Amino acid sequence: MDLSFLVIQALSGLASASALFVIASGLTIVFGVTRIVNFAHGSFYMLGAYMAVTILPWLFEFDRSPTLFFVGVIASAAVVGVLGVLMEVLLLRRIYKVPELFQLLATFGVVLIVQDVVLKVWGPVDITGPRAPGLRHGIEIFGQRFPAYELFLIFVGPAVLGALMLIMHKTRFGVLIRAATQDREMVGALGVNQAMLFTGTLFLGAFLAGLGGALQVPRVAANTGMDLSIITEAFVVTVIGGMGSVPGAFVAALIIGLLQAFGILIFPKITLVLVFLLMAVVLVVKPWGLMGKPDVAAGRAILPEGILNLKRFGGVEKLFWAAVVVLVLAIPFIGDAYKVKVGIEIMVFALAAFSLNLLIGNGGIVSFGHAAYFGVGAYAAGLLVTGPLKLPMEAALVAAPIAGGLAAALFGYFVVRLSGIYLAMLTLAFAQITYAICFQWVEVTGGDNGVVGVWPSRWASAREVYFYVVAVFSILAIVALRHLIYAPFGYTLRAARDSANRADAIGIDVRTHRWLAFIVAGAAAGLAGGLYAFSKGSIDPTMISIGMSIDFLMMILTGGIQTVMGALVGAAAFHSVKDFFMPLTDFWRFFLGSSIILIVLLFPRGIVGAVDTFRERFGGRFAGADAKAPVLAKEAA
Repeated sequence: MDLSFLVIQALSGLASASALFVIASGLTIVFGVTRIVNFAHGSFYMLGAYMAVTILPWLFEFDRSPTLFFVGVIASAAVVGVLGVLMEVLLLRRIYKVPELFQLLATFGVVLIVQDVVLKVWGPVDITGPRAPGLRHGIEIFGQRFPAYELFLIFVGPAVLGALMLIMHKTRFGVLIRAATQDREMVGALGVNQAMLFTGTLFLGAFLAGLGGALQVPRVAANTGMDLSIITEAFVVTVIGGMGSVPGAFVAALIIGLLQAFGILIFPKITLVLVFLLMAVVLVVKPWGLMGKPDVAAGRAILPEGILNLKRFGGVEKLFWAAVVVLVLAIPFIGDAYKVKVGIEIMVFALAAFSLNLLIGNGGIVSFGHAAYFGVGAYAAGLLVTGPLKLPMEAALVAAPIAGGLAAALFGYFVVRLSGIYLAMLTLAFAQITYAICFQWVEVTGGDNGVVGVWPSRWASAREVYFYVVAVFSILAIVALRHLIYAPFGYTLRAARDSANRADAIGIDVRTHRWLAFIVAGAAAGLAGGLYAFSKGSIDPTMISIGMSIDFLMMILTGGIQTVMGALVGAAAFHSVKDFFMPLTDFWRFFLGSSIILIVLLFPRGIVGAVDTFRERFGGRFAGADAKAPVLAKEAA
């Protein structure tokens, strides 16, 4: 490789880094002030691009000048900023006091709604926008031509950084943003109107996301996959730089841009995993990011109001859950083949969701990458059946939880050393590393084609028989996990969740207990993945995707993270709603997203949590609700 090629490659990396910083800076500011993990930030980026492909051609009917081009870009970003304000006023303002994971759930509902709104308004076909007037030519650098617009983008990032620094240090609004990033509660105690501060912050964050999207139009066609394709990288930049640190986001964007530019040349086989490897290394070495502050990181914990109170099932509860089990087991007799298939999926997802709630609701360990262990179990089972060993289903189902547990042991060893958003993002990094391995290790995993021919043993080949295989494994595993929650180990986890320092002071090895919980949850998810693989007959990388991890989160939040059995109800409700709306319309995401938002607004404690609240207020008893009783750390000891 000659010098000219390296220079051009470096410039390409800088252009990508600059564009990425514009987007990530908005996410950094919003999280720093509101503490919301805003999944809708990628939607604002996509809307910025679609606004630009709509506004710019209209402006160019008057004059195709560079001035009107930049006016159109700013106007597109401003429209998106207004949409960010609407989301804050109509939705987020109503849920600031609910657990932060429910805020994440609400923003993901917005993502689903925006996807279908974009499909309805602009259609599914990619839309190419106009090129920037005056920047359509190439510039010769070391004998090679480099696009002028790419060169322009290199200077956009530093310009935005300079403007944000001026706002942060020279305006009252910027000073309040910096203060809220350090201590939001103190800012409120000093009499600052937090509602107006949050609204202004959401406008600025959405404006920057829209600006990033509009600036991409001359180089990338507007398409419906832009939102999810960018949000992960934006989160990575924000976390590596340090949550709430705009300069940190700039440095992280530069590193990632150059890593992607040269990584494809040096490590072509692991291009998908490089960014997440970097994030994992940074978080392990410096848990609060490159330019974050430890005290700020500590204040950004995503600690849900998890399971606080336990009570053994009473007579009504036992009858209710016994009836549920009987009803489930009767599905092959009263339902058709399709209902049997849906029943299998609900049981599998219920087990995976229940294992995740062992971590989140019981241990306060928020995982954004639980699908990694689900997928590892699926691949382990599938490869043992279809690979050279040709093992039977029975042996594969034994190997699935072992594989999931081993993966969880490896990743959990590093994860449990962190806390809050950094812990959650490290779980996401490890999940994406696993996804990239399965996607790119084509010789073993089949790549995006996956593995086919993963069928049950002959005796279990009938769908109805396999249904009962899944039922036995799922019910026994869920009962075992529930027993663990009520055991001293479960009390210990809750003590460490509520106050790690106090738990440590009375002799509890907090880190070891969390690591063991991680292993158990990973093994249960691996078993669920193995069962799912045989029900589908094939495996592919989507089992480890971010979307699958988010689905598991949706299930436990829908059911209620404050309850023991909420994950089961949430899995059944979420999958049933998704399965009901998908066949009805091409715009099923809109209805699913609306349902998610309604659940957050009407049942901020989840479905079972709402039943619990009703029972407490009216003195009744209802199935699955946990009674309140104090949990003391000394009980865990």
